[in-house]
Amino acid sequence: MYYPQSPGMSQKLPAHHDQNVNPWNRQHLGVGVNPQAQAPPTSPGYTIYTNGGLLQHPHMAPIPHHHHQNSLGHFPSPPNLQQQSPAAQPITPHWSEQLMKYESVRGTRSPHHRARASAIAARGVTKSAITITNPNKPPEDDTPPSPSLALANALNHPSSTVAPSTENEDRPTMSKPPDSTWHRLDMGGVGLKTIPPTSGLFAFNFLQCLFLNHNALSVIPGEISKLRHLELLDLSGNGLSSLPPEIGMITSLKELFLFDNLLTTIPYEFGMLHRLRMLGIEGNPFDAQLKAMLQKDGTPVLIAYLRDSSPMPTPPPPRPIVEINPTEPDAEMLKVICFNILCERAATTKMYGYTPAWALAWDYRRARIMEEVTSSQADIICLQEVDIGQYEEFFSKQLRELGYDGVYGAKSRYRMMSEADRRAVDGCAIFYKKDRYQLVENHHIEFNAIAMQRHDFKKTDAMFNRVLGRDHIAIVCLLEDIETGTRTIVSNTHLHWDAAYSDVKLVQTALLLEEVEKIANAFAKYPPRPPVTPGVLDMEPPPPPPTYSDGAKIPVVFCGDFNSMPSSGVYEFISSGSLNANHPDFLSHTYGNYTSDGLRHKLGLKSAYTTIGSGGVQEEILAMTNYTPGFRGVLDYIWYSTANLVLNSVVGEIDKAYLDKTVGFPNTHFPSDHIALTATFSVKPPREAAAPRPPPVFS
Repeated sequence: MYYPQSPGMSQKLPAHHDQNVNPWNRQHLGVGVNPQAQAPPTSPGYTIYTNGGLLQHPHMAPIPHHHHQNSLGHFPSPPNLQQQSPAAQPITPHWSEQLMKYESVRGTRSPHHRARASAIAARGVTKSAITITNPNKPPEDDTPPSPSLALANALNHPSSTVAPSTENEDRPTMSKPPDSTWHRLDMGGVGLKTIPPTSGLFAFNFLQCLFLNHNALSVIPGEISKLRHLELLDLSGNGLSSLPPEIGMITSLKELFLFDNLLTTIPYEFGMLHRLRMLGIEGNPFDAQLKAMLQKDGTPVLIAYLRDSSPMPTPPPPRPIVEINPTEPDAEMLKVICFNILCERAATTKMYGYTPAWALAWDYRRARIMEEVTSSQADIICLQEVDIGQYEEFFSKQLRELGYDGVYGAKSRYRMMSEADRRAVDGCAIFYKKDRYQLVENHHIEFNAIAMQRHDFKKTDAMFNRVLGRDHIAIVCLLEDIETGTRTIVSNTHLHWDAAYSDVKLVQTALLLEEVEKIANAFAKYPPRPPVTPGVLDMEPPPPPPTYSDGAKIPVVFCGDFNSMPSSGVYEFISSGSLNANHPDFLSHTYGNYTSDGLRHKLGLKSAYTTIGSGGVQEEILAMTNYTPGFRGVLDYIWYSTANLVLNSVVGEIDKAYLDKTVGFPNTHFPSDHIALTATFSVKPPREAAAPRPPPVFS
């Protein structure tokens, strides 16, 4: 798919290569002297050394392709050296590397060249053979990353699932290639004329290197995007005049060789290849503007240009409303939205290199966040990753104008920071409609502080190094409906991100539920509010407000980014109310009564997005709440107490066809790497205590 004109371009780019134009007559960018550059081997289309000086061949473009298996007729002979122009431009390091790659790939014209060379090397026949290995794989003796640096990077990003876009290290939650005994396939130089879209090649989704060079291919099917783990793709020496935009979905690509084809441009979708460090285009009648950018600044700059200049994609259709239970007439309704908004400091081009810079800018994202939140018309709004500065300067002010009051809690690290630095610390926020609810109390829960107060928690290395060093928090609001007197407990939290710390997530969850149970039992003992005196004499007085015998009778809503999959111990504990003391997510660490007696709670919670699947197994309605190139899964939840709330509806999934063309979030339509969850409930009135039975009468 091509876009001949883009708002980011100053001139129209050619859409197709005109094969009727003699390539020897086209104007091309010159390449001149660079004293530091290593001289590439002499070849047609390369710089030529004569009399000790570096000269540039005046006609570098190849003639139209005529493939011969073992012939160099594909490459024209250089014209007379006397035609050389004295004006020469210096070779940049980027273009010097390009030319060396070009020369290397030209030497692989024979059938299965890389596979044969690899076999020869494996037999030890020659040490100079070119092995069919992954050139992007770091050497085995590489120095491991510094633990302190890894910790610093983790602390700087509050989420777990975004793979660094410019580093080689993988996060624990990154998707891995399927297991296979081989990851490279050489189909070069075998005379392939076509690859059908139904080819079994595209089922090899474990491939990391694919060589289709020096064939007779004129079209590459879009199904190649199924090979999501490719790091090297060689399409050199074919007859390609266009490329499928779906290649932009292979975000793991680090090297893409397109040498000696008929390409004049590449799709804007290639801007999503944020890890690409070598785009080989020499030997193509490539657009002069794009080629000059590649020569001067290298592949990453060209990819960023394509990314930021791409046209606005078509938005997806609205997410559907999934009806769960019918709404009873005159029922008291409650609508909740939960959203991890991706804080400003974490949304960098280094972390989200596939997102256009303008779509990653905070001003753009916060406007889209507000659209998402306000369009839900929720009674209660729970947000995670809200910076102190953005809460004070933006969200509280904007939502106050829309009739909301808010409660905020930041991670405890802000106490040790300067005024300027503390404003970038993230936390959780709860907003509620002030014309409907009265805030009775709010509680700020710091998990590490509560853990320090527990006598059964021995001060072990695991406790200090794993639990107490995490400053995650939760906030709890005790709300009372102004009209009906119905009480509601709302909690919002953001748990630790690292999958290697499943024990920490369990401890944080258990501490939170224990605190909420205590708060709920205390809230139940509060006397009911005084009845409202009607203003008109003939008006009937309102019904008396409900009373609660214990905390389990009060409606409870738990929102948050729990950084835990439905298969985790956190999910099992919250949904079932118990967890065995020897659960593997404790990782054999000791945490007092938690690992001696197990975990228990009496809140009776269920995920709003849970449905009954095949075989009676509970499943999540959504396939994902977090969507990035390295991870797609459910991490965010709205939990509710089933004893006093009825789930009526939830907002459903994002259109699958849209997701199939989307590398990851955030993007132009979704401002965070998480999606918002919205659920609507009906409040069950508390059951009245049964009247005491009359004493038996004996005749």
